[in-house]
Amino acid sequence: MDERTRSYLRGRFGDHYRRVSIDPPPAAEDREWGYIPYTAGDGTTMVRHNSHLDIGALEAFLASERPRHVYFSAGRYDDPGARTMDAKGWRESDLVFDLDADHLPGVDPETDSYGEMLASCKDALWALLDFLEADFGFEDLTIAFSGGRGYHVHVRDPAVRTLGREERREIVDYVRGIGVESVDLLARVETVSGMGVKDPVEKRVLRTDGGWGRRVHERLVALADEVRAADRERGIDRLREFDGIGEKGAATLYDAMTDNYEQIAAGNLEAAGRYTRKLADLCLEAALVGDGAPIDEPVTTDINRLIRLPGSLHGGSGLCVRRIDRADLAAFDPLVDAVPETFRDHEIAVESDAARTVELDGETHNITEGINSVSECVGVFLMARGHAEKAREGT
Repeated sequence: MDERTRSYLRGRFGDHYRRVSIDPPPAAEDREWGYIPYTAGDGTTMVRHNSHLDIGALEAFLASERPRHVYFSAGRYDDPGARTMDAKGWRESDLVFDLDADHLPGVDPETDSYGEMLASCKDALWALLDFLEADFGFEDLTIAFSGGRGYHVHVRDPAVRTLGREERREIVDYVRGIGVESVDLLARVETVSGMGVKDPVEKRVLRTDGGWGRRVHERLVALADEVRAADRERGIDRLREFDGIGEKGAATLYDAMTDNYEQIAAGNLEAAGRYTRKLADLCLEAALVGDGAPIDEPVTTDINRLIRLPGSLHGGSGLCVRRIDRADLAAFDPLVDAVPETFRDHEIAVESDAARTVELDGETHNITEGINSVSECVGVFLMARGHAEKAREGT
């Protein structure tokens, strides 16, 4: 980034901060604050170990310093401005989750567009929220678009704030499905006796009311519904698509799903003998891939982590780190809703290093190599990502 571009971005970031109102996080005075300024050269410098008192009034600080990135700590401390972590006196930390499109299975940053990557990341966010709300019952959630490639979720329920690193790692393992290797781990044992049964019989039944058992059960029942809607030949062929399910097993499963559907729906892993459990294990494998939340483990387990400030600008995109109300999440489009109003409604000239397509603010922009006159939000996006420099006036 050359000096003209850097100066332009810093100035326009300052204009943005003078126009907006940013709410600090709860207990702002107990947190460490950090930021990355616009500095010359290719490297970056993190300025940290600041308390809220050190930076002063937040909005005045942002308008004056015009930083490239802004962060606050998940941790709350006795002395957040102390120069070492030990001296800060840790008390508690928010439980923070980070989803980054670059790290999602099935996403290829080399071939997927920015919009496609963000769409995949939103799907992962829905999966994460299902764990946090349905499985853990967390209610005090703050959801934010990171301004870059993903989403953050802050959990501030009092019960989780004093958890240490190991307890937080257990939560990470759970939402990622680490250690769940067999449906037997997700089942309870029931004893069947009476009703003509000479000797008591034990059967395994999936726990269908929550957790990974619910996710496996939903897949198993959906498959049973699909098979029941087909004729026998097609139903058996569908079941034979699963590894390890042959002709005999598929026929046994088909009969169980059609004649004994209530037992399948109840989670009975013995409804078709060993074949039901085999199929349930295959559904578990699919659930671990499709329903897990591929969160960034170090972010969640780090009780001293710095995380982006909602309302601030992301220096690598020019987009806003946008807090999202839970009710508005389905309709949220980061490529529209995170575009700062400051960067709308007029054009600037930038010099692009290559031809590329940019989807932003509800439009597709075809950029050519060399000088382009573009909407400012597009120009800021290209410059912040290192794909363009600010063109000289009059070009």
